[in-house]
Order: sequence, then structure tokens, then C-alpha cells
Amino acid sequence: MSLQGDILSSIQPQMLPTAEIVLRHCLSGIYSAVFVTTIVFPSQEHAEQLHKRDPKNYPDSNHKPELAIALTPFQALIGFRPLIEILNFIRMIPELRAVLGEETCVRVEKGMTGPIQDDQLKALKMAFTTLMQADHATLLTQGTNLFKYFKAMSTDHKNLFQEHGHIFLQLWEEFPGDVGCFCVFFMNHIILQPGEAIFLGPNNPHAYLKGDCVEVMANSDNVVRAGLTPKFRDVDVLTEYVDYSQGPGEDYKFPLTHDNDDVWTSYYLPPVSEFGVARTEIPDANAIYTLPELGSASILLCLTGSAKCSIAEENIEKGTVWLLPANTEAEIRILEGPIVLYRAFAQV
Repeated sequence: MSLQGDILSSIQPQMLPTAEIVLRHCLSGIYSAVFVTTIVFPSQEHAEQLHKRDPKNYPDSNHKPELAIALTPFQALIGFRPLIEILNFIRMIPELRAVLGEETCVRVEKGMTGPIQDDQLKALKMAFTTLMQADHATLLTQGTNLFKYFKAMSTDHKNLFQEHGHIFLQLWEEFPGDVGCFCVFFMNHIILQPGEAIFLGPNNPHAYLKGDCVEVMANSDNVVRAGLTPKFRDVDVLTEYVDYSQGPGEDYKFPLTHDNDDVWTSYYLPPVSEFGVARTEIPDANAIYTLPELGSASILLCLTGSAKCSIAEENIEKGTVWLLPANTEAEIRILEGPIVLYRAFAQV
């Protein structure tokens, strides 16, 4: 069984004192490889505009920042690659050139290699918009040709495109003919190790490909989708709103903040008020730890181990999810270590 299935099969919700209400400032969950969609989350301003214009597909006026914390090696596409990498793919992959069209490729190359940064970003926008608007017949034909090419050379470990070829193969097998498969040549491919995280601010393009993570986000259902999904796609909005900043994938990793007074707990504190996350790992059985009181209610998930909690009737163990009210501390005594807890809260 996968880590996701193992944890989800053992989830045991518990309601602690005064926890009759549903916590709405954040949602936390575990996702696995089924979540593969090329999307951006709109900014607050854009969310308000989209909700007013199209409430059916954008059901609220809230933004949706998000934090994903890897539980296993976790693969994702995030942000645009450095321009030179995108340009090299356009130059060297004939199927990608065919999808974009030769005239567009010439104009894009001129813009990307020019000295003016604004022209470089306009060229990236032109290339990405052209890709997103490509007709399905062209995508299917060229994608099939590229799939066959990568399939034939998939055992060649020295080939320049081996890594990207394997990702393309993975996506094409699941979403044949989908424009999102070609995003591997525009977006950074990163692999997070357990404990590493990425923060997704407004309009950051991304897709989760493989692995398990804890995900925490603001209270919104607004998603602008463009590929790798059977759901509603809004290509015009995505290509207009997406952040065309480009750089290496490592730049998107979000750092941990360590607590000098608590050797067992570290924090992920993104630049939004809606949520933060604490990760507590206590190695020893019989240890006693006090969950500090916070100014907001918080959701906790036990990933491994077991413990007794001073304000819970039942033991905490792997899969237990519980709500700790605001301004409440709780003492836990470790029964089986190591115990790993994730705690999502509002930064108030």
C-alpha cells in the first residue's frame, strides 16, 4: 500500500472541546500521483474579478495560496524554466516546433535572445500562449510522434532529454493528446525530498506529478486550469494571468524556520495570514511534549507513532486528525516513537 493509502486508511477524526464548528481558514490533506493538473491560483484581485464575471466556474472571491510539504520523494512542475532551457527545447525538438509553428518559433527566438528583458518575457508569453491554444489534431499527431521517439530511446541513459522524455512518457500515457504534456518543456521539474516544501503564490503555474504530500491552502475553490485535467479549462485567463517570471526550480523551494526554544518543532511560515504549518518530530517513547497554545484553532495530523493527549479521550496514533481550539495548550505523552505531527494554523 502507498504511504497515502496507508495514512488515509487509518484516519480517525477526533473532535476536542469546543470543536463543534468546521475550521475554514485552511484545509489540509494528503495527495498522491492522481493529482496531475496544469493550473494557477488567482491573486485576490483576480479572484474577485473572475468570481464577478463567471461565478459558476469561479465560485468565490478569495485567493488560494498553497503550501505542499513532501512526505515521500515528490515530483512537480513549477514555474517557468530559464529562457535558455526553453529556447533549447524549441530549437531541438521538431515536434514542439511543429506545435508552435515555424513563424512563431522564429519570433520567439528573436525575442528571447534579445537584450531587452520585456521583449524576452513577451516572447515567452507568445510561445506559451501559442502552445496552450494549439489545435487538438496537431497536438495529437506531434505528441504521438514524440511519444514514439522517447519510447524508443527510453533506455538510453546518456541522452540529453532522458529525464524530460520520461516525464513526457508518463504524462502522455495518462493524458494522450493533452496540451499539458508539452508543459514539461516550459516548466521546471523538481523533486522534493521528505520535509521539503514549495509555496505557491498568486498565478504560479504548477502541476503535481508523483508522490505524497501534506497540502495546506486558503479557503477557496478558485482554480484556473489549462491541461492534464478533464475539468473546466480557461486558457485565455491562464495565459493572461500566469506569472511569466522564469528561473531554476530550486528557487521555488520554501525554507523551514527552526525554533531555538523547541528542538523538536520547525515551522513553514509562508507570507500569507491564512495559514502556517508546524512539523513536530519526537523520537523517544515516554517523552512529554506540550503543544503550545495559538491564537487560532489548528488542525493536527499524526503521521507516525502514538501518544496520549491531555484533552483527548482516545489515544493519538497514525492517521489521527484532530482540531485543537484556539488559545488551548495540550500535553502529549509519547507511547510509541518516533511520533511525527503536522499542525496547520492561521497566522494571527
